Amino acid sequence: MPSNGVVATGVVAHVPTLSRAEITPEYQSTLVSGERLLGEKLRALKPELWVIISTHWVSTFNWFTTMQAEHRGVCIAEEAPDLIPGVSYHARGDEEFAEALIDSWRQKNIPSQINKTPHFAWDYGTYVPLSHIDPDFEIPVLSIPVVLMADMKECFAAGAAIYETAKKLERRTVILASSAFSHALVRGREHWPSDERIDLDRKILSQLQNGEIESVTDGFESYAKASVVEMGGRAIATMLGATLELKRDEGSLAGLNFGEYAQSSGSGNMNIILSNPDLINTLKS
Repeated sequence: MPSNGVVATGVVAHVPTLSRAEITPEYQSTLVSGERLLGEKLRALKPELWVIISTHWVSTFNWFTTMQAEHRGVCIAEEAPDLIPGVSYHARGDEEFAEALIDSWRQKNIPSQINKTPHFAWDYGTYVPLSHIDPDFEIPVLSIPVVLMADMKECFAAGAAIYETAKKLERRTVILASSAFSHALVRGREHWPSDERIDLDRKILSQLQNGEIESVTDGFESYAKASVVEMGGRAIATMLGATLELKRDEGSLAGLNFGEYAQSSGSGNMNIILSNPDLINTLKS
């Protein structure tokens, strides 16, 4: 089991109807129960930091992170205020990690800027999964956006920098992409992705479960286009950049699903965690 640095990486769902039990359809309850169980298992490993790469914090040009010592505010789903009209949150940040990450990005010539505004508010892609994974917000949080001008290579490099920062600071860190897989949306929450896109998602999930990270990254851009992955796959690609580094250090990885693959308005959603096989076996028990 990793003693310091990145403990695990993964992908988690953030469908807005997961935010409150009274609006969660039965077919999405698997995502909520999966995140709650995942949170129990991960918190038992004593992580010191959650890093959430959210598809609902969108930056056009530059990479940012939350550099505030404290996160306090009200999260609203701007696209769906009927579903998340306003929920309060309060969590600690990690200024040291944020400063070191900005330095690492800049050393790699990854465009980045400072975000220390006290008025910054979490997006629901950050809030929703954390509300189940760490409902008391006991563990410090860093949030990171998707960057529209970043190609896959830059996303991989940005993710590698997150990994390297955790390793340098010896911070036990879990890196999670808050993202759907297929995301060709339609009206009607009950609708699945097309059969073709479901097959593409299931193939990539199988590769992740088997620890085939190089195969996933090699074909990720083509997959992201064919399955119309949320935000072009940028959040997942950033997570994969960190996961490649984790595999190089650990030698081999495995993945474990928490909950079942579920639909939301034509999107495909799944919670999956990646780490070394021994830790994954621990999470199974």
